[in-house]
Amino acid sequence: MGDVLSQEEIDRLLNAFNSGELDAEEFKDTGEKQVKNYDFSRPSKFSKEHLRTLEIVFEHYCRLLSTHLPGYLRVSVQAEVINSEAVIYSEFSNALSNPVLLGMVDFEPLEGNIILEVSDNVGYAIIDRMLGGAGIPLEKKRDFTEIERVILERIFTIMTNLLKDPWGNVVDISPRFTRIETNSQFAQIISPNEMIALITMNIKVANVEGMMNVCIPYACIEPVIERLNTKYWYSTIRDKDEASYKEFIEVSISKANIPIRAVLGKSVISVNDYIHMQRGDIIKLDSKTDDELKIYVGNIFKFTALPGLASDSYAVKISSIIREE
Repeated sequence: MGDVLSQEEIDRLLNAFNSGELDAEEFKDTGEKQVKNYDFSRPSKFSKEHLRTLEIVFEHYCRLLSTHLPGYLRVSVQAEVINSEAVIYSEFSNALSNPVLLGMVDFEPLEGNIILEVSDNVGYAIIDRMLGGAGIPLEKKRDFTEIERVILERIFTIMTNLLKDPWGNVVDISPRFTRIETNSQFAQIISPNEMIALITMNIKVANVEGMMNVCIPYACIEPVIERLNTKYWYSTIRDKDEASYKEFIEVSISKANIPIRAVLGKSVISVNDYIHMQRGDIIKLDSKTDDELKIYVGNIFKFTALPGLASDSYAVKISSIIREE
């Protein structure tokens, strides 16, 4: 549908025709169709909506990284999404320099793998922290040793497991870390001309800052590509809020411990009487023996009850509920 002109714009256009400033012949439809250029080597399989939804997914993933990794590295970890774009795989692989740190992840039940690429300086900092150091990267680049790769595999496994929750609103996945590659030539998971979504994140481990890229082939998420839109995303969140999330909150609250106290009565005595109080002394309260006790939950007066015994323990029997804010 074309733009709707205001009355003022219509009047100006008619005046221009009447004065001869505009020629009506110029506005006639010649029947020629507008042709748009299309690059068959880079088909636009990912729309802006798809990329924006992927950013939302990995913004959640960054929050999980910032929360969980400090427990293993014992230093602060900050992560944030910087950019998302659709490129062909050869552009991504050609930009990698050796040695490189690539984590291969099986994206079950979807077919194919995705790649987690972490900059080498962040990798060296993680190794230094895991071995008890201050988290200082190497000054000169070198290849990772077998022991260092085993250490990094543990962290990559943790990072892989954290992918499950952010993707839960799109598809239930069971990601599985398979291996680490330090040479980009051995990471040809798809054809060089295949389209990928490239999510770029900035990750900071203590004072060491670097980039982290997530390479997602289109062929891998093609079965669920229609779910990568904000409408489906938020509708799924609402469904989960009404069911599982409510149940989760109820279970969490049911496990909370709160203090409950029964007040027999109150009395006011002098400091001198308190200092000289001995066993067997009687304190007169402001309540009678047949009065109901006040039961406090935390500091809130919630119930009234009658005192009694249960087996060999003192107990109270709730008689009424005080429904106050």
